[in-house]
Amino acid sequence: MVNQRGRLLAGVAALALVGTAGFVVADRSDQGVAPGGTAVAARKPGVDPAVRKHQLDAILGQRSTAVVKGDLKSFLVAVDPKQPKLLARQKLLFTNLRKFQFASLRYFVADEREAPAQVAKFGPTTYSTRVMMRYRLTGLDPKPVQTDLGYTFVQRAGRWILVADDAIDETLSEDGHRQPWDYQEIAVVRKDKVVVVVDKREAALGQKIAQVSEDAVEGVRRHWPRPWNGAVMVVAMSEPRVLSTVWTAGTGAGWTIAAKAVTLYDGEPLGLKTVAPVGSRIVVNPAVRKDLEEDLLVHEMTHVATVPIGIRTPIWLVEGVAEYVRSHAIEDDPHWTIDPYRRTVRTKYLPSMKVLPGEAEFDQNGDRSYGQAWWATEYLASKLGKKGLAALYTDLALHDLSPTTYASIIKKHTGQTPAQLTAAVKKFKD
Repeated sequence: MVNQRGRLLAGVAALALVGTAGFVVADRSDQGVAPGGTAVAARKPGVDPAVRKHQLDAILGQRSTAVVKGDLKSFLVAVDPKQPKLLARQKLLFTNLRKFQFASLRYFVADEREAPAQVAKFGPTTYSTRVMMRYRLTGLDPKPVQTDLGYTFVQRAGRWILVADDAIDETLSEDGHRQPWDYQEIAVVRKDKVVVVVDKREAALGQKIAQVSEDAVEGVRRHWPRPWNGAVMVVAMSEPRVLSTVWTAGTGAGWTIAAKAVTLYDGEPLGLKTVAPVGSRIVVNPAVRKDLEEDLLVHEMTHVATVPIGIRTPIWLVEGVAEYVRSHAIEDDPHWTIDPYRRTVRTKYLPSMKVLPGEAEFDQNGDRSYGQAWWATEYLASKLGKKGLAALYTDLALHDLSPTTYASIIKKHTGQTPAQLTAAVKKFKD
């Protein structure tokens, strides 16, 4: 009996590759203004900002070394012992961090954040700051990435003490500072180059997801012609805050984020992305973590495989390529077909298409836009071949796409104007 593999939930990763901050921030310590908070110059009476930064960086350096060496005592030495909840959170953080394999790890002070309530609570030496966590996970990250933390320190008897780790969260990057290790205790499951993060009590689920993930990796490799080493992290926790943004626009049935590829940058999430991304993590909606299907992971892993090329490729081709790879991976199994999806696209989505869908079209109707994007990619693959499709994707990814540049690149690869390409897609019979 031939079945139709269930359509992945709409909204998958559509924003994650074209504007979502992801997990990381810049490798620099210049000041900036964050949403909900203001960066300020350090001018407290009797405090030399340069000396303070040097002292705090030394404390943070001790903490990073403690994680690598497994030294809990050194990690906690600067944590306020009078605050049991803070101490417990920091112990849990250490426990979770130790479950990852860090090729490198460094914490350092960035810019100050105003926190009047903390000053009122702890006194005039109180100093709240963004702290950068620069790290590289063994086997996953080709180079270091960063995430921002929010810490509050107080000077006591000539020593700096950490008194709060959550007081200035509203001033940090919207989703960059939320990490899998920041919530309940986790289990980290490794299977070849796949790393799966789940709740500690769900380690068996992690093993199951790891196997599905390995199969998904092979699906991507079969149908995306550019090299990819298959290294990927899948975060499938019960904690809803791990899905760091909530996008619920659109009209499609069941419109919600099933998962998203969260892009990793060596660049500042509080501003425009001006550097190429390092890679991605896949974050799964807690509601679907126990029934995670291979085709959803294939879609997301296609984003993981393609995002290092660049982030300028138009969304219709970013999502179209992910759907193209997903659809072909499904039909590798002779017992599965996407024919019902083909019919829906032909009869319901193509007749109304006037342009290849952009972000506005994805916001208005995700199901329709995904279908149109997929169909456009199928057309391009039939015309250019897989390698030609990848060449077009890469060319678009590496250029600032003014309308003129976009039209020129489309013409170079297809021999068509964007309008002619759209018309050809509508006529295409797969």
